[in-house]
Amino acid sequence: MPDEKHCLALHVVVPDPTQRGENVEVLVLVDGRDILADAFAEGPGEDPRYLLVPDGPLTAASEPHEVRLAEASCTEGCCGALYVTIRLDCDYVLWDGWRNPYEDEVDLPAFRFEAQEYRREVERATADRSWEWPAWTVARLLDKELQERADRLAGWECELGAVSAWPWEPDQVNVFLFHPGRSAFREDRPWLQFRMTLAVSSDDPADQAQSLAEQLVAADPRQAAEVCGGSPEFARQLGYPWPQRWRA
Repeated sequence: MPDEKHCLALHVVVPDPTQRGENVEVLVLVDGRDILADAFAEGPGEDPRYLLVPDGPLTAASEPHEVRLAEASCTEGCCGALYVTIRLDCDYVLWDGWRNPYEDEVDLPAFRFEAQEYRREVERATADRSWEWPAWTVARLLDKELQERADRLAGWECELGAVSAWPWEPDQVNVFLFHPGRSAFREDRPWLQFRMTLAVSSDDPADQAQSLAEQLVAADPRQAAEVCGGSPEFARQLGYPWPQRWRA
């Protein structure tokens, strides 16, 4: 174990809305140093929806677990990602076992953090929502509402994929659904992904999320969505038109 004690800081970075395609990321600072920038240039830090959630992956326990801190912009399968193993060791949290599937070695040392300070910083960053814009807040709450209505979505042969809000589209959220569900991937059956774009207003985000969730499950959501994933052959087999703009 390293003898030196370090200080962790977590910050959410929201890109300029004019930079289409840039995503919100979690910046990881150790002693004020951006360790992701030093060790991984292929893409941004992880999405706060993954890292900064209650009892999320950054939570340290005596059982070691691996956490992805960054992914290549073109996806991990193309150009790699940055992983670290986190474990609680008595009064300290240890980060080590750095790994990038596309590199032989990652040029980062092991870091040791005082456990109480570490926990306070993770909890602070998780609770801080000051960086969110209204659409992001609605998307976060709508995701939760739809997860709680998974059975009703299943009644329409749909499974929730994701609810996203992007900085370059500040007044809308996007709901992605799989039909008939993710199990079709594993079972080599036809599947499609649908995208639904929903407008966001200045009303209370929680009220909007609840209302949008109820509207979405009240009728077949596929009728108000567009196909955005799968294949032309899968679309034919499932009885849906393949988007004209994707045809050769």
